[in-house]
Amino acid sequence: MHLPAPPPEAPEEAARVSAARQPSPTVRDEAATAPAPVKKARAPRARRATPPRGVRPAPALGADERARLLEGRHHDPHAVLGARAQRGGVAFRVLRPYATAVTVVAKGLRAELLDDGDGLFSGLLPLAEVPEYRLLVTYDSDEIEIHDPYRFLPALGELDLHLIGEGRHEELWTALGAQPMEHQGVDGTRFTVWAPNAQGVRVTGDFSYWDSVAYPMRSLGSTGVWELFLPGVGAGTLYKYDITRPDGSHTLRADPMARSAEVPPANASVVTASRYEWQDAAWMAERGTRPPHQAPFSVYELHLASWRPGLSYRQLAEQLPAYVKELGFTHVELMPVAEHPFGGSWGYQVTGFYAPTSRMGTPDDFRFLVDSLHRAGIGVIVDWVPAHFPRDDWALAEFDGRSLYEHQDPRRAAHPDWGTLEFDYGRKEVRNFLVANAVYWCEEFHVDGLRVDAVASMLYLDYSRKEGEWSPNEHGGRENLDAVAFLQEMNATVYRRCPGVVTIAEESTAWTGVTRPTDSGGLGFGLKWNMGWMHDTLRYMSKEPVHRKYHHHDMTFGMIYAFSENYVLPISHDEVVHGKGSLVSRMPGEDWWQRRAAHRAYLGFMWAHPGKQLLFMGQEFAQGSEWSEVYGPDWWLLDSSYAAAGDHRGVRDLVRDLNRTYTAAPALWERDTVPEGFAWVEADAADDNVFAFLRYAQDGSQLLAVSNFSPVVRHGYRIGVPEEVPLWREVLNTDLEVYGGSGIHHTQPLRPEPVPAQGRPASLRMTLPPLATVWFRPQG
Repeated sequence: MHLPAPPPEAPEEAARVSAARQPSPTVRDEAATAPAPVKKARAPRARRATPPRGVRPAPALGADERARLLEGRHHDPHAVLGARAQRGGVAFRVLRPYATAVTVVAKGLRAELLDDGDGLFSGLLPLAEVPEYRLLVTYDSDEIEIHDPYRFLPALGELDLHLIGEGRHEELWTALGAQPMEHQGVDGTRFTVWAPNAQGVRVTGDFSYWDSVAYPMRSLGSTGVWELFLPGVGAGTLYKYDITRPDGSHTLRADPMARSAEVPPANASVVTASRYEWQDAAWMAERGTRPPHQAPFSVYELHLASWRPGLSYRQLAEQLPAYVKELGFTHVELMPVAEHPFGGSWGYQVTGFYAPTSRMGTPDDFRFLVDSLHRAGIGVIVDWVPAHFPRDDWALAEFDGRSLYEHQDPRRAAHPDWGTLEFDYGRKEVRNFLVANAVYWCEEFHVDGLRVDAVASMLYLDYSRKEGEWSPNEHGGRENLDAVAFLQEMNATVYRRCPGVVTIAEESTAWTGVTRPTDSGGLGFGLKWNMGWMHDTLRYMSKEPVHRKYHHHDMTFGMIYAFSENYVLPISHDEVVHGKGSLVSRMPGEDWWQRRAAHRAYLGFMWAHPGKQLLFMGQEFAQGSEWSEVYGPDWWLLDSSYAAAGDHRGVRDLVRDLNRTYTAAPALWERDTVPEGFAWVEADAADDNVFAFLRYAQDGSQLLAVSNFSPVVRHGYRIGVPEEVPLWREVLNTDLEVYGGSGIHHTQPLRPEPVPAQGRPASLRMTLPPLATVWFRPQG
């Protein structure tokens, strides 16, 4: 569930001309530091009456070509700018708005070009061939020497263009976007962007004081890619693309492939290059040794920006790994970290799919955080949002003047719930953009998993749409076949390229085969959120104990389909927002002791149940208020000065012990996805609010879980067990005093008695604590 983005704001580029938008100090070369003042008008300048010595007029541009160049509609500016040999010498033409003079400088050559007006300078020099030259550009108060961007060959190879055209470039981020590089012996940045409907594209930024005229890009054929190499532009440079739409109007856009962006609400793209040296080789080598569905997998979900509000990625790296490791979680799941303009969307309305949000630091800072978690033995899952994107007019919506990333059919382009747009999964370039993005996060940031958001909204053409608001597929059905093919391709590509990575679907329907391999017709995910289990069990827990017997099936129904997919049991952020309250506040009663006891008992039931676990931040210590992205968790509840701090610390200690006991008990995770790993012992004790089941490891070792969701102590309660186990010892009890419970527990191992119970020949006679879950293992 996501919040809508705020109304998009038109970019105020005039403001960028202010002192606050002067060239970045990290722009290192002359082309990026031209000091020419920005002016509003370009009054034509008269030709010089007497040409400089040795410089003759170059062939004049036709009126139409001149207009297309100056208006940003020229598809091949390199054909008219730069230098080229021709009859009578070498012709030079330069576009430098606001310059007063431009001089060609080479070995043994210094020739001032003629002023053609509108920032154009040209001349024909009596040379036999094009020299290695530079340009000396004079402004009213300054003079700079630069390389001419229009003397360079394309910096994008034919193989890249072929793969882009085929929609099969699995490393798309290396071909599109802003790429610092050395080209023809010169340092600079290659800018490339896909805009097939554009009449022309120009790159602008702080290197040009946000004047768009000087740097038109060239079209690289039928791929729709535009390219320009700018010498001297380096990391830290701010930039955007000025796109001339099919109707001749202009739109200023952030780079869809930007690897970094300004801190919102600013939205320019930032040239970046990673210099990070990873220290997690051992983790990366080991992470794929055991399939996730057969391994311990316990996830702490968090929103990075509010976990400890105000901390940077590097500051988080000092605190988060230690906290998560102490609690025993195997993984963290980060709500979306891709760049997004509106913090209230929690990251689910993405504008920069290739850029970690700059709110907390640079992309390398984010790499440092992931590396730190890995070195602490913790896997990193990130939420990934290919289902939709916001309509901000500086981002992806109608990027080049027409529907491009979104579907052309309005009935398939608009997301009905969130006021956003849906991707056109049938367009090969869009599919490539998303598939490569999934690979990018895994390869460039070493993430160990992608939790794919809102999969159900992708799979169904009629999702949240009424009759007449959607069109069926070619077979007359409601399945979005393009989305199915995209998800299969994404999963197959990620699993092939990134060993050890797991993909997880947030899919809330009964779609068949979500975690079935793609070669068997499935979607190919590794795990799926079990939304039905979550809704059913929380409904049961929300009832007063006296009424729970009428909802007993809510706790047992999930076992009917528990092995149809590889499941995660999610108590996620969606369950503690929008008026739902926190997990503990959803427990009934005015007595906070009973609420916290029910909270603990539910976690004990959940950790023992087939499926992996996910718990959202703040719920590990039973905070009473629902989550706010502004304030984050109520850490003050753990402060010793707070009277009830011990109770909250007790719940946190229970979560720690749940994770440690769980990880040490293969019966709880080795056979999560097969019926042989589970057996009901007591599923029908509705009047007692009691449940009991056995879990089995691959070697046959067992764990018995018993839950009493009644607030009364049940003495002498019989639970049937296998007769071959001589002794059972209590290994976890959510009612211990150290957790804030009443302290009813079994100090000695229990010996089975030859008294039949629940269809088994032997049974344990035990005392069930109130509102508690107890785990037993055979005495070793």
